[in-house]
Amino acid sequence: MTDFLTTATGRRIAYDRTEGAGPGVVFLGGFKSDKEGTKALHLEAWAKATGRAFLRFDYSGHGQSSEAFTDGCIGDWADDAAAAIEALTEGPQVLVGSSMGGWISLLTAKRMPGRLAGLVTIAAAPDFTEDSMWAGFSDAQKAEMASTGRVALPSEYGEDYIITRKLIEEGRRHLVLRSPLRIGVPFRMLHGTADADVALSVALRLLAHVEGPDIRLDLVKDADHRFSDERCLALITGRVEEVLAAAG
Repeated sequence: MTDFLTTATGRRIAYDRTEGAGPGVVFLGGFKSDKEGTKALHLEAWAKATGRAFLRFDYSGHGQSSEAFTDGCIGDWADDAAAAIEALTEGPQVLVGSSMGGWISLLTAKRMPGRLAGLVTIAAAPDFTEDSMWAGFSDAQKAEMASTGRVALPSEYGEDYIITRKLIEEGRRHLVLRSPLRIGVPFRMLHGTADADVALSVALRLLAHVEGPDIRLDLVKDADHRFSDERCLALITGRVEEVLAAAG
């Protein structure tokens, strides 16, 4: 059942929480996605079946949470994640970050390392506002951004993405691939070779950049960005279980 958390900033964050054993698992969704996605619901069903504590939630501007999507940015959504973890979970958590949620999970790991038991990312998209969006803009799009403060990008997932100047400029304050990044807990990365939204090179760059004692990247041939067919869902839960076992 969906409940709401009011954060210190006044944002109302929609969430569904499953009671169970720790370490708990927290799902961090992607850009303009919500807590009702296939992977989030699959993990919730797994958590209920295994008696594991689990949390899924909507960032502000996403799903059932307050605020407009176009008013948000990476820092806001990272703040939402930290607030949800702080208020709605107990003890160390395994973060499962999908796409943008992978970037948010890395920011959360840096921000509150004492609350981290492990990390699993799915098609992680760290620094995508700079390396994918801004770097991919044409001169005309950059001029449009300068004059109107926004650019519309087509999306195969529904209505156009409205990319704001705030999203791009504020994102530069949260880049994780430009400075040392250490993850001291078990860390598993999953990526499909047919991902048309986040290039395989991003996964390899993250693998090369991050430091830590227990890090592995799994590549799944022909899996796309959704990473939500039966084999991919089974791999996600398998890696979560592996991380939980390693975390003790």
